[in-house]
This record gives sequence, structure tokens and C-alpha cells, in this order.
Amino acid sequence: MDKKSDIKRLLEYAGSFKYLTIASWILSAVSALVALLPFVYIWKIIKAVLDVAPNFTEAQNLARNGWMAVLFAALSMIIYIGALMCSHIAAFRVQANIRSKAMHHIVTLPIGFMDDFGSGKLRKIVNESSAATETYLAHQLPDHAGAMATPVGLLVLLLFFDWRLGL
Repeated sequence: MDKKSDIKRLLEYAGSFKYLTIASWILSAVSALVALLPFVYIWKIIKAVLDVAPNFTEAQNLARNGWMAVLFAALSMIIYIGALMCSHIAAFRVQANIRSKAMHHIVTLPIGFMDDFGSGKLRKIVNESSAATETYLAHQLPDHAGAMATPVGLLVLLLFFDWRLGL
């Protein structure tokens, strides 16, 4: 028997909302890469200042590069907020569908089954378990995608700054 991965099983509960989960991974990775761009502009500022040292007043484009660094930092945050919005919408759908299917299954069980647990305890277990999937899908998976993209972006940045450093 071919066992499905946990992600595939969770995404089945999402239905058509699984595309939002995938979009959140992509947006989170893009956000992580855009978050590295301010370092390029800070490097340009430092390079411009050091190139004209000690005549610092001759440095060009300092304000422009500074504002570009701020712009890309803000853009990174906006993209990340979009990623979190997508992941939360999909995760809440998964949570609701898991809770609904679990409760539907529970009501089909024999009546004596509830004697061992009690309805309150069983409902608490279902609610807490489905809430754990929301935390995983809405927060941890997008962060994981960003954490995977960041080292790749850093290697590209190192190559940009100095190819010897990048190698």
C-alpha cells in the first residue's frame, strides 16, 4: 500500500484552497529573496563612500540607494503579509474540514464509544488536534519555504559582491 505524505493528506482537506497554500510557499520564498535586496543597496552606499574617501561630499546616489533599501525592505514585508494571508485562509479551511470530518465520523460510531471518553473530552481532542494543523500550515510551512530560499539568495549575493567570495 502506497502511503501518502502528511502534506498531501493535509492538502486533500484544503480542496480548492490548496493552491493558496502553494502560493504562500512561493510568496514566502520571494519575500525572503526580496529581503536580501536592501543589503545590495547598503553595499552600494558603502562602496560609493569608500570610492571617494576622504572627499565624502563627492559620493553620489546615497539618498537614492538608501530609499531603495527601505523600499525593498517594505516590499518584502508586504509580500510576506500576502503569503501569510494565503496560508491562513487555506489553513483555516483545512482546520474546519478536519473538524467537520472528524465529528461526522464520531457521530457514526456506536453509542457506547462515547462512554469511555465523554463528549467534552472528545470534542477538546478534535479541536486541539485540528488547531495544531492550522499552526503548521499557516506559520511553519511558509517560514520553511523562506528558510530554504534565503541561503540560495545569499550565495547569489556573495557572487554579486565578489565572485571569489561567492565561490
